[in-house]
Amino acid sequence: MTILLVIIIIALLGITFWQMSKIFKLSKPVNSNDTQIADNKDNQTQGKLMLAFVVFLYLFMFYSFWEYSRFYLPEAASEHGTDYDQLMFISLGLIMFVQIITQGLLHWFSYKYKGEKNKKALFYADNDKLEFIWTIIPVIVLAGLIIYGLFSWNDIMNVEETEDTLVVEIYAYQFDWRARYAGEDKTLGKANVRFIEGVNQLGLDESDPYGKDDIIVNELHLPKGRPVLFKFRSQDVLHSAYFPFFRSQMNVVPGMITQFGFTPTTTTKEMRKSEYMVDKVENINEIRKERSKELVAEGEMELDNYEFDYYLLCNKICGASHYNMQMKIVVEEEEDYNEWIKKQQTFQELTAQN
Repeated sequence: MTILLVIIIIALLGITFWQMSKIFKLSKPVNSNDTQIADNKDNQTQGKLMLAFVVFLYLFMFYSFWEYSRFYLPEAASEHGTDYDQLMFISLGLIMFVQIITQGLLHWFSYKYKGEKNKKALFYADNDKLEFIWTIIPVIVLAGLIIYGLFSWNDIMNVEETEDTLVVEIYAYQFDWRARYAGEDKTLGKANVRFIEGVNQLGLDESDPYGKDDIIVNELHLPKGRPVLFKFRSQDVLHSAYFPFFRSQMNVVPGMITQFGFTPTTTTKEMRKSEYMVDKVENINEIRKERSKELVAEGEMELDNYEFDYYLLCNKICGASHYNMQMKIVVEEEEDYNEWIKKQQTFQELTAQN
């Protein structure tokens, strides 16, 4: 009922203002100029407004780049990430270059060639030379960007499995992730969702000898400087494995295996010490500190200090608890990784206990 009354009030106010505008129009002097045709004064005003708007647009654009640059991600933490960022900034630079020129010309021409009484516009049918120029230049630029992007894409997608390559399966389900490492045989065992039962959450084939020494964890550890090949499976719906700091993302599709790879270049500890991350963490903790004061005043527990960690996220809206799909990633030196992996329980040990 309340919503209906609000709608009725808004409608009545609209009718009131409409009627007032009609009264205002009738009250104007007979000799007043109320023609709908623009005159020289109108054109002059509109031309100046166009110039003022483009100046405002440029100032606002540069301000936004300056003010919101703190929301950029820091330098990429993977080898191919450097090429990825370079391609993005080249694309952004070209877009801004074209935008500045075209917007500037559009508004300047709107001012310079504004309508004037007794002045006729020149009808310019076509110009083959101009058509060729503004067609061939975008074709060349876009072709260059696409070819550059294809080389970067190829580096990500076509990771060769060598003796040094670490193969990790990433398993997605509503609403969590699991990671599976090959054991000493360096081969992942067969798996199928039909085998999911009890502690066998990933559906490993218990009759496959290659799967007995596989290691299943809910925290992903990666050695710095070593190529990693990820193989993705989904138990239920479409998910998307998103590694923002490593500039990688891949859909995780039920019924099929997708993959990509990258080589981590920055450990978690090194990223925590970077100038960008130190400033970011300090800022976050200042906000949490202020929020903690409010919580304590309300009789609740204060917030702990934030500490940076890499995370694997889901970039598809896969259900009501989609936001819960995140898995901590620890990038560490090879020695630390080897020490960690030795402490993990194999699938055979896990099933024996249960």
